[in-house]
Amino acid sequence: MKVLILGAAGQIAGLLRDHLLKETNDSLVLYARNAHQRLTMKDETREKIVEGDFLDEEALKEALTGVDVVYLNDMGNTEAVKTVIKAMKASQVKRFIGASILGIYDEVGGAFREWNQAMIGSSPRMQAQKDSAKAVENSDLDYTLLRLTWLYNEEGNENYSLTQKGEDFIGAQVTREAVARLIVDILGDTSDQFIGKSLGVSEPGTDWEKPSFY
Repeated sequence: MKVLILGAAGQIAGLLRDHLLKETNDSLVLYARNAHQRLTMKDETREKIVEGDFLDEEALKEALTGVDVVYLNDMGNTEAVKTVIKAMKASQVKRFIGASILGIYDEVGGAFREWNQAMIGSSPRMQAQKDSAKAVENSDLDYTLLRLTWLYNEEGNENYSLTQKGEDFIGAQVTREAVARLIVDILGDTSDQFIGKSLGVSEPGTDWEKPSFY
């Protein structure tokens, strides 16, 4: 399988890259702004580094050559997401996994809802995430959206729990390591159970008023 990682210099993308190189035979296309300054080749036989912008449709189409799956590390720019969708359609690539954020369906409840609303609820970033998710859901892509709760790092902690669209979001935090593991699990799944799904992603046992690191 050939995987295009858009935003490959990000933290989750870096963890995902390491897992895929270690645990699979997948080939990787690592796409990012100033990619050659921010990324170092780890396996010349399986990796390709591409410099480009998410708004550059031609660069995206070139990077999509031979690709089976696209992972987008940030859906905070709606026009960029629409450009990615357009490039994927032109390249006849259907499988898409995108990292979004919690709250795009007003699915967070309780005291955590109040805290989350105060932090990001009315921000331009939240609206962009809502619009980006809608664009993906209205496309004909075989998508999986990941609605991530508040992120932190903890080596070795790959525990995640999932909620479905329409269910209350549960969980105030999750590690980037767990998110990377989830993406690996989704990429390795052959049952199509994740296609057309928008998944709330959190750490089990963190149904709190706010993340522990705030």
